[in-house]
Parts: sequence; C-alpha cells; structure tokens
Amino acid sequence: MFRERGIELKSPDQLGLMRAAGLVVGETLELLRAAAVAGVTTGELDRLAEEHIRSCGAVPSFLGYSQPPFPATICTSVNDEVVHGIPGDRALADGDLVSLDCGAIVDGWHGDAAITVAVGEVPAEVADLLRVTEESLWQGLAAARLGGRVGDISHAVEQHVRGTSDFDVVQDYTGHGIGSAMHQPPDVPNVGRPGRGPKLVEGLALAVEPMVVAGDAWTHTDPDGWTVRTDDGSWSAHFEHTFTLTPAGPWVLTALDGGAARLATLGVGYGGPTGS
Repeated sequence: MFRERGIELKSPDQLGLMRAAGLVVGETLELLRAAAVAGVTTGELDRLAEEHIRSCGAVPSFLGYSQPPFPATICTSVNDEVVHGIPGDRALADGDLVSLDCGAIVDGWHGDAAITVAVGEVPAEVADLLRVTEESLWQGLAAARLGGRVGDISHAVEQHVRGTSDFDVVQDYTGHGIGSAMHQPPDVPNVGRPGRGPKLVEGLALAVEPMVVAGDAWTHTDPDGWTVRTDDGSWSAHFEHTFTLTPAGPWVLTALDGGAARLATLGVGYGGPTGS
C-alpha cells in the first residue's frame, strides 16, 4: 500500500519478511565484525558475506545494484572512505577503520544495516568517532514516535553529534525508506528540524544511517563511480539500522534483539514482538 509521495506502508506479514531479511543482515554483520582483523582483505570479507546470505536462502541487495552496477555483496569503506567502498584486494591493517554495509532480500523484502569496526587498537579520538556515530543512530531511533515526523529523527542525530563532539555530519547522503525496494521515499537526512517532513505512521519502514567525520564533511566520489571519500582525508564512521514503529515503540528489524536492550538504556519502549 502506498501513501502520498510514493511512501510504501507494509502489512504485518510484510514486516515479518523484512524482519527475516534484517536478521540475515544482522547475523552477517556480526560475522564480518569478528572477521575484520589485520591481514584480511575486503574481498575476503565480501565473499564471507555472500556465502552467509545465500546460505540463509536470501539474496544480496547490493550486488548489481544501480548504474554502474555495484560489483559486490557488501560495501567496505576504509578510513577516509565514507560509504560505498568496493571490496577488493586491500588488506586491512592495525589501526584501520572499516565501515561494513550490508543488505539482504527475503521473498522480495529488504533489510539494510551498517557497522564501523576498528581493526586492532585505535587512538582515543577515533574510538570517540565510532562511539558518537553509533550513539547518534540510536538517538535518532529513540526519537521516532507514531504521529511524529522524519525531521524528529534527523534532529536527534544532528544534536547528538554536534552537542557531544567536534565532529561533523555528512549531509550529502541520507537514510531512506525501505521495503519492496532497497531505496524508497522518504529520505531520512542526518540533520534537520523537528516536526518537519513526512509523518511517522504504522507500516512505514526506514533505514537511518548517520555518517560522521572527524574533519570537514565535504566529500567526492572516486572514478569508480561508487566510493565516496572526504575531501580533506579525515576519517569517517557509518552506522545504520532498518526499523519500523508500533504503538509500543521502535522495532529495529536489523538488530538481533530487535533493539530492545539499547532502547531500554535510553528509556524508550520496545515495539517488537517478545523474543524477536
């Protein structure tokens, strides 16, 4: 079912399929987190992800996506690469940061999430960049309420980053609606004013994905047509979850526990089924 602006609303059964896709994504990212060690190549991580997704009866969302067709199952963005890095023969080294972005399809329905992982030991500022970015994602999710607006999420992300650090928020790339396609209306910016944008209603599913940089937020795309990196070479972190809303609160479809534990620390009700 579609509402204004082409926004797709899902039935409970369709959200159940998105939860199945989200679990595949969440499990894949946990495998990748453990495998992202010094010496492993980004191509090896990509092969691990594809094998796991297909072993679950799911299909990679990213492989062959758009133009030029994305050539891999996951995005692996290292250090100054913000998003959409293409896996290959690059070996990770101690002290690197790698963003791992993954999507999977179950019976035509998508899940999409990302984590950023430190390889070995990193300086305190880099650890802070990871922490603040992940916290901003959860602040955005916690700000979502039925009857609210997309701008409530955007504002919460921005306020957390700018209010707790000297880091900057990338504005050229946003979160998005998701469902029967990986990218759908509405956009979910990482900066904005509360009370603005499309209304948050039951059946809406969104991917929230703050991208935060240690320096200036200006970016450019490499000649490969995909890899986005900072202009000034500063490092970036990226976290993402797919979620929906129920009367009880957010249900994070790509979190293995549905988001229950993290939402509880923020004093927010959990909107998913028990044991999901």
